[in-house]
Amino acid sequence: MSRVQHLVVTEGEADQRLDRWFRAHFPGVSHGQLEKLLRKGDIRVDKKRSKAGDRLEAGQTVRVPPLPDDIYKPAPAGAGGREKTVARLTEADIAEIRGMILHMDDEVIILNKPAGLPTQGGSGQPRHIDGLLEGVRFDYPEKPRLVHRLDKDTSGVLVIGRTRQAAKHLAEAFKKRTTRKIYWALLAGVPKPREGTISYNLTKIVTANGEKVVVDREGQKAITDFSVIEMAAQKACWVAFKPLTGRTHQLRVHAAALGTPIVGDGKYGGTEAFLDGVISKKMHLHAREITITHPSGREITVTAPLDRHMAESWKLLGFHENDYEDPFAEVGF
Repeated sequence: MSRVQHLVVTEGEADQRLDRWFRAHFPGVSHGQLEKLLRKGDIRVDKKRSKAGDRLEAGQTVRVPPLPDDIYKPAPAGAGGREKTVARLTEADIAEIRGMILHMDDEVIILNKPAGLPTQGGSGQPRHIDGLLEGVRFDYPEKPRLVHRLDKDTSGVLVIGRTRQAAKHLAEAFKKRTTRKIYWALLAGVPKPREGTISYNLTKIVTANGEKVVVDREGQKAITDFSVIEMAAQKACWVAFKPLTGRTHQLRVHAAALGTPIVGDGKYGGTEAFLDGVISKKMHLHAREITITHPSGREITVTAPLDRHMAESWKLLGFHENDYEDPFAEVGF
């Protein structure tokens, strides 16, 4: 039997139904088991009874009751169950997650997430950052907690709370938009004008190929500042993004709406998102820098080196990281 857990809802999980959130974290729990736990009041959000369809908000704390060990055991052959085995971390796993650390203190860990590794588990995603966090627990009594998310194919700075209270404070900072995030991307083509603010409302729709975010006048407000840093003729450009809101796939949809999709983003850019030649077909979107208010009250800024495939593209196109001057410096937060 596991122990009672108190998990903080991350920014990326906001507006998600409680039942979907729970199954993403504990896929071995059946729908019937989940409904029973909710009826008994064993699962609570911010200490209050909740229903399966309740929408979660970033920074809320979900109480997870002790769960039977057998929900983590593999289902019998042919049973068709959803149970799975929770894998123990290998020495290689621990070395990998510790190798991502950019900053660590008593309350916060900031990682450089590689492209291709999901932040959290889901359908067909057995390996992810959340599942590796035991490797950076060190001597702490509780497992570190995610406070926001990056897309699977986006690399860069990812903030982790080392305690429940630290995670809650950090999640609140994301919710209140007091963090300053800078992303770097390689775009196919060059936007006109070369700097400005993108303000296209976004909404999520369901298509035959799954969920997708689209520009919609009646959707949620989404605002992004952008500036072209350097160009490779009119073929491609290095751009810096500063999102002022935090919508799902915001930068990807905004870039495509300008007619200059992020290189490697076939979902939103189609064939136009891929360059000829030897430029990698992987997503070229990187969470370069974050400034956040630490639980102690001080501000910390952390910068992440480019992922390998992006660093290779920068070299091929003649871009130099050290040439970057923050185009948003005067604007501040």
